[in-house]
Amino acid sequence: MVTGSSTGIGKAIALELADAGADVLIHYRKSSEEAQQVVQQIQERGRKSVAISADLANQENDAAFIDQAFQEWGNLDIWINNAGADLLTGDEAKLDYGRKLEKLFDVDVRGTVLLSHEVGQRMQQQGAGCILNIGWDQSDRGMEGDSGELFATSKNAIMGFSRSLAVSLAPDVRVNCIAPGWILTAWGENASEVWHERVKQETPMKRWGKPDDIAKMARFLCSHEAAYITGQVINVNGGAVR
Repeated sequence: MVTGSSTGIGKAIALELADAGADVLIHYRKSSEEAQQVVQQIQERGRKSVAISADLANQENDAAFIDQAFQEWGNLDIWINNAGADLLTGDEAKLDYGRKLEKLFDVDVRGTVLLSHEVGQRMQQQGAGCILNIGWDQSDRGMEGDSGELFATSKNAIMGFSRSLAVSLAPDVRVNCIAPGWILTAWGENASEVWHERVKQETPMKRWGKPDDIAKMARFLCSHEAAYITGQVINVNGGAVR
């Protein structure tokens, strides 16, 4: 299962896992057409795929969502919490500071924590599994502005939680977290030249990262090659240290 996988980084992760031989469940909230396109792309790779809709901002939906996901395949080996509130490009970008904070806690923090906790228990009963969460590389060093403050608050919570959950679920279930840097998704594609220049200045690799860069790390962390890696927050950010 990859949550928030109808577009962007989530879509890239889903396709990467399919290329590696996984059957992949796609999750979306409203983007039904885009989700079905991802399902079709996965099926064209010879893998099974189903799209499931759920509003992860509503805690009452969690149990049914998890039940449906596990019932589709019988068991789930991998669960990736990629879904997050879009406060940069959608209508919610117009919300005030307090409402944005509520959105981030509802979807990013509460959603990740409660889904991971329940899924982790089910994976323990299976005897194996892998959970992967998404943080942010600037969370623990800070970025100015409302968005910097808000995303640092939510993503630091996710990164700390991931480390602790890994200890709780070891040795049967591994838990890790990817902390992306400047990744060229919808917001970046429409960002001003000032932001494009800032990315170059702050990133030793002198370019934006791509969703595929995150997807390749996700594939590795979910693979048998990473069997001795758990409780880690791994930056994928072109070497940025600011």
